[in-house]
Amino acid sequence: MRYPLLPRELGYFLAVESYDVAIIGGGPAGSTAAILLSKAGRRVIVLERDKFPRFHIGESLLPFSMQTFTRLGLQEKLRAGFLEKFGGEIAEAGGEKAAKFYFKDGFGSRTDRSYQVTRSKFDKMLLDHAAESGAEVREETLVENVDFDRDGAMLSLRRDARSRVLGRAEARLSENTRACYVVDASGRNSVIGNKFKLKKSYQHLQKLSLFAHYEGLEREEGIDATLTRMVRTLQSWFWVIPLENDRTSIGVVLEAADFKSSGLSAEEFFERAIAEQPLVRNRIGAGRRVSQVYTAADFSYRSERLAGDRWLLAGDAAGFIDPVFSSGVFLAVLAGEQAADVLHEVLDHPKRARRLFRHYERLVNRAMDVYLRFVESWYGGKEFIEVFLTPTELFQIPPAVNAVLGGNIGNRFAIRWRMELFYLIVRLQRRWTLCPRLSLMPKSDGQTAPLKPASI
Repeated sequence: MRYPLLPRELGYFLAVESYDVAIIGGGPAGSTAAILLSKAGRRVIVLERDKFPRFHIGESLLPFSMQTFTRLGLQEKLRAGFLEKFGGEIAEAGGEKAAKFYFKDGFGSRTDRSYQVTRSKFDKMLLDHAAESGAEVREETLVENVDFDRDGAMLSLRRDARSRVLGRAEARLSENTRACYVVDASGRNSVIGNKFKLKKSYQHLQKLSLFAHYEGLEREEGIDATLTRMVRTLQSWFWVIPLENDRTSIGVVLEAADFKSSGLSAEEFFERAIAEQPLVRNRIGAGRRVSQVYTAADFSYRSERLAGDRWLLAGDAAGFIDPVFSSGVFLAVLAGEQAADVLHEVLDHPKRARRLFRHYERLVNRAMDVYLRFVESWYGGKEFIEVFLTPTELFQIPPAVNAVLGGNIGNRFAIRWRMELFYLIVRLQRRWTLCPRLSLMPKSDGQTAPLKPASI
């Protein structure tokens, strides 16, 4: 027989728990911050609105994250669960030119590999690791509001009836949670970003992705079987990303307005786009689609502020830059790591908060700036791909570009001036033919010449 709760017992369940750091969102940014803070002995709670695993796009990792994954203690889990990745290949849709790049050749390379990951599996691995590291993880928990005061923040929660509590078995189920500091890693619908109206979109980067998973694609021998492949057309670009267990992610990114004006369903548009692109269609060969066709609005944006008196924004809550160079997880992990390090120091030395928060904001913004400039050049016209596909050893520009593709966003002068020279050549290409011109238009199968990849 069940008895009604007495007032004292009811108070136990409604008591307000207090934490050093509350993290909104259990994706790569939130989980990274939670793991590091928990390992440092801080009392951390992760509030995730979904139940993992859940589908997500963004399947390609960059090698400059590998040092962080080692610090998180995840290298063995990554090796056991995912496909190693050694570089990439970029081709133009006419089938005349392509260039392969290998991470080992990047300027100042730290490692020769990263991983291709199924995000549902990868994100769950990170979140579970956060719980194993000592963080309290609450899934299916929506943060409805955050109120700040001079001593911290009060988070108003709404729990799903099926919600689970991971980590501390004695955790109390409360409707309010208090923390000294908050990391908002809740994605593009950022709780704090919406509260303070911080989100500003880049109107010239209003893109849309359509993508699906395939099985049965033939792969090349050796490390070339692991490469991310991109095909650039005049108005769009395709990705082909090999995953574990014979899965391959294939997608197309285009102007959102072009899809809307077509009047087609996502599946109809996607199948037509594949049929019109021989380089992608031929790579699929006898492979078959094994998932629905997903859509994602890749609208690039940035939050005007990334830090306040008691909060930091991380991951997609801080900003999202177009997925063309696979920077999403890299930027999320970078921000999560930096947020954890900053808050660990601030908890011991509160007077350093303003300086350290400014440093965090500058570092994350600088990283997003690097990829924003790359993306704007990529979409700015054919000149980027014409220069990229005409590699030269002049001034070691290709290794510098390779380094940025691998996640090297540091302030090293050796890379910075070479990237400036690369962008200068791209600008000059708009006026003069410094590199062979390309149509970026797919040819019929009978006209498509075999690709002759060059390494950069």
